[in-house]
Amino acid sequence: HVQLVESGGGSVQAGGSLRLSCAVSGYTYSSYCIGWFRQSPGNEREGIARINNGGTTSYADSVKGRFTISKDNTRNTMYLQMNSLKPEDTAMYYCAADEPGVPFLAPFDEAAFAYWGQGTQVTVS
Repeated sequence: HVQLVESGGGSVQAGGSLRLSCAVSGYTYSSYCIGWFRQSPGNEREGIARINNGGTTSYADSVKGRFTISKDNTRNTMYLQMNSLKPEDTAMYYCAADEPGVPFLAPFDEAAFAYWGQGTQVTVS
């Protein structure tokens, strides 16, 4: 039973920082990809950062240079360090893990991400 639990969201002023965490359990694949998505009201969910088991990262242009994804294998936890936050970063943030073997048609192909957390709200004012 795979479970992903996000934490670390909250309210922050523009220019501030937050670090989101995603605790992963029951996910024991040796080859994998995990990532962060976000969705704001009235908008489609967008992929913003992903990392694979080898540590290779990808970012959406909207967050490149401001957000950093990382993982701690000893803690089974993924992080998203968000700096220089902007009001347009306000959204519900979700972590997700892929189903190994399902091909990615694009870096943030949601069809390849089989497991999702419940989300954590980030509000930037």
